[in-house]
Amino acid sequence: MSETVSSLLEVGEPTAPALVVPDGESLTYSGLVDVVQRRSGALSSAGVRAGDRVAIVEPDGREFLILLFAALALGATVAPLNAAYTESEFAFYLEDIRPRLLVLSEAGPKAASEAATALGVTRSSASSHTARVPPTTPVPDDVALLLHTSGTTSRPKQVPLRHRNLVSSARTIAASYRLSDRDVAYCAMPLFHVHGLVASVFATLASGGSVVLPGRFTPRGLLEHLGPYGVTWYSAGPTVHTMVLERDARTDGMAQAPRLRFIRSCSSALSEQLMAEVERRFDVPLLEAYGMTEASHQIASNPLPPGLRFPGSVGVATGTEIAVRGPDGGWLTAGEVGEVVVRGAGITSGYLDNPDANAESFIDGWFRTGDLGALDGDGYLRLAGRIKEMVIRGGENISPYEVEDALTSHPAVREAACFGLPDAKYGEAVAAVVSLSSQATAEEIREHCRERIATFKVPATVHIVEAIPRTATGKIQRQRLPALLGLVPG
Repeated sequence: MSETVSSLLEVGEPTAPALVVPDGESLTYSGLVDVVQRRSGALSSAGVRAGDRVAIVEPDGREFLILLFAALALGATVAPLNAAYTESEFAFYLEDIRPRLLVLSEAGPKAASEAATALGVTRSSASSHTARVPPTTPVPDDVALLLHTSGTTSRPKQVPLRHRNLVSSARTIAASYRLSDRDVAYCAMPLFHVHGLVASVFATLASGGSVVLPGRFTPRGLLEHLGPYGVTWYSAGPTVHTMVLERDARTDGMAQAPRLRFIRSCSSALSEQLMAEVERRFDVPLLEAYGMTEASHQIASNPLPPGLRFPGSVGVATGTEIAVRGPDGGWLTAGEVGEVVVRGAGITSGYLDNPDANAESFIDGWFRTGDLGALDGDGYLRLAGRIKEMVIRGGENISPYEVEDALTSHPAVREAACFGLPDAKYGEAVAAVVSLSSQATAEEIREHCRERIATFKVPATVHIVEAIPRTATGKIQRQRLPALLGLVPG
């Protein structure tokens, strides 16, 4: 089979459901192919040709995927953008991407429209078109997606992902979880990011299965849809897992999931307590995985039973090679903590127009993830945090993940994030922010931590907030938290 994203639409049986839309029009595989061909005609009429860049601002759901597949069928590169961006954010991304066309519905965000007008970017709603156009068959090495890094520590970088990268990742994920045409995935993550797009959608289509696409994700919707739609798995970040449990508790655990066989967690560190609570509620394994944009998503995952899964580990390599590198560039052995480096078919070939970032991020064919971690003797990877997010107190490197695990083990702590604050004596002081599910004081939480981690790792200050600021995909921007919380100048 061709290593192109468009080929994923050819896997399922023509009459089998491909996209299942609650309270909307679902599509079989043949129906999806038909509407994609027609929408390709609309994009072609709007001037899109092979090699062009097409930015899409569309809410998650069926229409987003139709537009994406339609643009890819023409040989274009798609840059999906978050519809919740501000005008200044749209202006940055549109100027950076320089798209041939911005696809924006009439009801699309005003901020995107105004940013496009200011920059002179051509807009189109790419509405339904009756004429099919012969697809310009892309080749595996063509760039399919142009995404941006989250920009937690620097200006966002453009990540080109080729058809072969994305198809390799999709097939790897499908193989990791033994997906088949009997599986039904529930899409709980945004489609403008690789987690929702590659893990929930592409991997499912690569196995001939079905994807349930809610118009707007809500924990209540997921719980209500698990049983009626025969959902067999879903993937989300820890924040979503927490929200689902809390919503479920308010309905006395009425949700039924007769076909659910596993749940996946990615995009942020999963606490041992949350893992146990999810598994206890749904009676299926919760499998933590490790992924990033530059890898077309998945790098490692805990396996399905009878394979072993370990709390605190992101599992074993899947479709990649993983190694750990020391500060001097030497390779480290089992148990030694260093920078995680990876290589494989899903890894981007390099950032776009950014030779400095490429020189820093790639070494001897390996991609430097920027994460600290260690492999055990069986190849299971444990992450210690981002190198630039480690708290260095008096010369001691403190993993924010370890501190967060101690914090979230307190029964009242819903979520936690650890970060460093400038300190005249120690260089940095350990600080934390938490949101609560029940009453607790900052001192009670600190005392709880003292029983679980060394004294020098216990947060000197704990700030209690309603919700911890995160990116749209659930990532904590630790280096920005002090400014966001007003603890240091912005």
